[in-house]
Amino acid sequence: MSRDRARQLRNNATDTEQWLWLHIRHWRKEGFPVRRQVPIGPYIADFACHTCRVVIELDGGQHNTPEARSADAERSAWLESRGYKVLRFWNSDIRNNLPEVLEAIRQVLEERHPGP
Repeated sequence: MSRDRARQLRNNATDTEQWLWLHIRHWRKEGFPVRRQVPIGPYIADFACHTCRVVIELDGGQHNTPEARSADAERSAWLESRGYKVLRFWNSDIRNNLPEVLEAIRQVLEERHPGP
């Protein structure tokens, strides 16, 4: 079920997800195998690097309600309880500050990389 849903989400990625993916998909050659729409337990992460135990979530305006913020906090807590570091970025950050977002992601991946 979640694999089918993940495949559906990959096939219907938002413009922001596609834009970020265009910039990070080649990082696997550098030892950071980031994947998109990754099932982890009951959730599907927008992006994840299992090697570094990092999840990257992109949030649009629908995440800016009390209910959504609560659900996102619960999701992050669940992922963090399993050893993942959760990075959240607003879609506007991707559109307006992509170099800074990429640097922040890379820094965390490098910090959490298990090494050679």
